[in-house]
Amino acid sequence: MDNYQIAEIFSLLSKLTDIHAENNFKAKSYAIAAFHIEKLPEQLSETPKEKIASIKGIGDSSAKKIIEILETGSLKILQELIEKTPIGVIEMLNIKGIGPKKISTIWKEMEIESIGELLYACKENRLKLYKGFGEKTQQNVIDTIEFYLSNQGSNLYPQVEAVEPQITSYLQKLFGAANVFLTGGFKRQLEIIDELEYVIKSSVEDIKPKFLTANPPELLEENADSILYKLLNGLKLRLYSAPEAFEKKCFFTSGSPEFINEFIFRFPGIGFSEASAADDSTVFKEAGISFIPSCARETPEIIERAAKGPLPQLIQPEDIKGIIHSHSNWSDGSNTLEEMAKAAKEQGFEYLVISDHSKSAFYANGLTEERIQAQHEQIDVLNSKLTGFKIFKSIESDILYDGSLDYPNAVLATFDLVIASVHSILKMPEEKAMQRLITAIENPYTTILGHMTGRLLLSRKGYPVDHKKIVDACAANNVVIELNAHPSRLDIDWRHIDYALEKNVLISIDPDAHTIEGFKDTRYGVLAAQKAMVTKAQNLSSMGLTEFENYIQKRKG
Repeated sequence: MDNYQIAEIFSLLSKLTDIHAENNFKAKSYAIAAFHIEKLPEQLSETPKEKIASIKGIGDSSAKKIIEILETGSLKILQELIEKTPIGVIEMLNIKGIGPKKISTIWKEMEIESIGELLYACKENRLKLYKGFGEKTQQNVIDTIEFYLSNQGSNLYPQVEAVEPQITSYLQKLFGAANVFLTGGFKRQLEIIDELEYVIKSSVEDIKPKFLTANPPELLEENADSILYKLLNGLKLRLYSAPEAFEKKCFFTSGSPEFINEFIFRFPGIGFSEASAADDSTVFKEAGISFIPSCARETPEIIERAAKGPLPQLIQPEDIKGIIHSHSNWSDGSNTLEEMAKAAKEQGFEYLVISDHSKSAFYANGLTEERIQAQHEQIDVLNSKLTGFKIFKSIESDILYDGSLDYPNAVLATFDLVIASVHSILKMPEEKAMQRLITAIENPYTTILGHMTGRLLLSRKGYPVDHKKIVDACAANNVVIELNAHPSRLDIDWRHIDYALEKNVLISIDPDAHTIEGFKDTRYGVLAAQKAMVTKAQNLSSMGLTEFENYIQKRKG
């Protein structure tokens, strides 16, 4: 069991202790332990048991619980709390805006034990009658629950990616490798996957018996040409039956309905005899248009574009030459500057842009002016030791409510580049969000606009913006738009990137890394960028060291 899993156990223990109002001091100590465990540089499973209690933020009591978890895989005290807590009450912890203490009130005073009941009570205006709840809180709970419920059963791309190889391998063993084709939203690199889809060269009648095992998956839906299962891990698995016309079915499931319908309309006589599931390029050759990769098979417009000539060479993960937007332990990152620089260099990157949080982000140990100077001195020392690699001085400066950045110009001028992002007061109407963002974009020191909408996929809607007006402002002020590559963000949404490219606004695929491991998230940004047909020339972090250095100097000048 890794540190993240152990931290999650302590976090849940803290919240359930709070819900049951058993011991406020214990609840806080569990939360503190969870915070420190998650940020540990070494795995607790590899730490001598006698040394665990001496780790900062843990202590004897938490150490005993960690050892119990490592030895048994569970925690008795947590299991006892779970057993006496309705499952619907535990599920309320997924609802943003109501913490454990409010959940305790909802459960014990309002006698509500499920999210559905809570939504009904809110719509009956019952929640705002209780102390600590107002009309605004009630509406926020309604909005959050409805958003939460609409996304049940959905998964982020990396969550599905983690289990896809085992599922593919299992299906190949059942039906033969040549008779199984991975398709659908995962094949198209969508950021949210509702179903993992395969085409099977077999009939529905032959497929079903294969899943009558000791622990069979739940059968959700059966049609003439497909079966939908729910696996034990909650993932939905759709199997398309294609005992005949296998290659045709593979093609027809590898694009969005809008794309496929337009393709059929334009090229009704296309045959699939020469196509294969693994290589359907012959289909496009027969249609007389350029090959369209699965990731771009979303809209009818791409067909028109392919008919006019070759499509551009899409950006690839290896085209990322530098890590832009990263956090060290100077703010809320886990690693030192030196550790991050060495790791980036060892992984083949040419530079690291360190952009710790600014002073307004006090919750993230944001940098005061004095600490900025000290960090810059350390960067100078490290750069004097590094060869063929450079650390750039940056900051993720908070965009304040009036749109200003949270340092005076004299301080902003000391950075090589500035990433401007909204982190606070996220609930705002479009008019306010636009005023705030455009004011920040017009600041001459803003180099990159960070995570444009502040969204967290499957958790939090982004604040509303007019994407075209934001792009226009960035074009007018020579500001780069970040494609935040963290798989929970992927913000800017790839669906709005084409307009930025049209306006010659650079995209910057950045991992927003808080650990060395976070560097790998650049790949998810690349997958999203490919859907928008981004090339490496249109991405800031694809510039090599010399080109990037020249760009920054010119931009500052």
